[in-house]
Amino acid sequence: MKNILIKSGLFLLLLLFSCSEEKVAGEDFGTVTGRVVIADTFEPLVNAKVFSNPTSSIVFTDEDGRFTVSNVPVGQYSFQAQKDGYLTKFEAATVNSNSTTEIVFELDLSTSGNRSPNTPALVLPADNAVNQNRQVVLTWTATDPEEDSLTYEVILRNDANSDVVVYSDIVTPTYTLQNLAFGTKYFWQVSVSDGLNPPVLSAVRSFTTTSFPDARFLLVKKLSENNVIYAGDNSGNQIQLTSSETNSWRPRKNNQSNKIAFIRSNGAQNHLYTMNLDGTGVFKVTNSVPIAGFNSEFINFSWNTAGSQLIYPSFDKLYKINSNGSGLTQIFQTPNGKFISECDWSYDGSKIALKVNDASGYNAEIYVITAEGAISDLVISGVNGAVGSLNFSITGQKLLFTRDVSGFENPDYRQLDSRIFQHVFSTNTTAEINTEKPAGTVDIDARYSPNEAEVIFVNTSNDFISARNVQKYFIGIVASRTTLFTNASMPDWE
Repeated sequence: MKNILIKSGLFLLLLLFSCSEEKVAGEDFGTVTGRVVIADTFEPLVNAKVFSNPTSSIVFTDEDGRFTVSNVPVGQYSFQAQKDGYLTKFEAATVNSNSTTEIVFELDLSTSGNRSPNTPALVLPADNAVNQNRQVVLTWTATDPEEDSLTYEVILRNDANSDVVVYSDIVTPTYTLQNLAFGTKYFWQVSVSDGLNPPVLSAVRSFTTTSFPDARFLLVKKLSENNVIYAGDNSGNQIQLTSSETNSWRPRKNNQSNKIAFIRSNGAQNHLYTMNLDGTGVFKVTNSVPIAGFNSEFINFSWNTAGSQLIYPSFDKLYKINSNGSGLTQIFQTPNGKFISECDWSYDGSKIALKVNDASGYNAEIYVITAEGAISDLVISGVNGAVGSLNFSITGQKLLFTRDVSGFENPDYRQLDSRIFQHVFSTNTTAEINTEKPAGTVDIDARYSPNEAEVIFVNTSNDFISARNVQKYFIGIVASRTTLFTNASMPDWE
């Protein structure tokens, strides 16, 4: 009986132990899932090999780069992913009972055995090429031993300053440089990369752009709703000087300073700027007092002969300012509150012509003040219609202007029959310059030619909607009206 009880107890203990072992075994396994992707781009890698240390099952990723390792005993593991052409990556993982652990492998490309691209060979333009246009097409050749995909950078320097410009992400062995400076020597070099090895640099080549042409005319064209300043020559060739992204107008050249002054929108105000003859070196002259009047399209300013100072109106006041932005001084204020719309400074600096008008642009007067601000001459007063285009002759003895002889006035400041006139101070007489203006058109924005034998002006239909053309006329020569530039306005001829 005693033996029977002992045997029964041992059987029950063995049964209990056996049941306990089966329960623990069911809780000692987990699952590991994840993805294998390309580093940086995170594109999935298919058929990447994934396994662990200590050893577990070996699996391979599907087309989405995903993998699953089932029935992994609980514990600490180092999983690794392998793929030909990529660096092996290790990731630590803790496997817990009846749970899923997720890991992601980001594999980097392997450069082992991959050679760098060959040194690029520069093709065009030829080394030390001269008289290149402001648009230059760069070309080169480049190869790779493994025929890897190549990307390029163009590094550009010049002899005018220390600027270094890099053009990146180029995928073909050519690049077009735009809007280069005139008369400048450029140095260029190409860098090539296969994405695996360090970039390889080419040799350095140089080329020089053509000198700025002899463009004596300045004019304005409308581009993208903005006024844009151009330089032009006698053959009608034109070079854009200001960007179509800014609104710039009324250019005035000064020969002694080799600068062009102009008006540019700056927020809600208009200010005076200067630039070099090729459009570089833009400088904002005015700041605290903007140039202002009844209509920004018909407002004007003037250089002194030396190019060291500018005069400009701001409503009923006339200001003088140094071209470097210093020395702002009020030199005149209209006695009747009228706005100053135009001014011109005589060559000898002794007198200034002013055109004043009411807030609608009419009730205009033209008078001359001394350098000290005293009114000395009255040229025109008491006329209806638009008046403008003040320009002294080189001697200061004559003054050019335009006037709408129809006397028409309306809120849009439209002109019906504007013609060119000349006032002679010695005789105090004013007479029309007969330019054989076609009927139904207006001549506006008139200025003397440098030798005063001709006048340059804008002609357009009196609907003020049609295209505007810059024309010139030999004074006193019949049928000498010719068109210099089409779809242009606000000319200057120095």
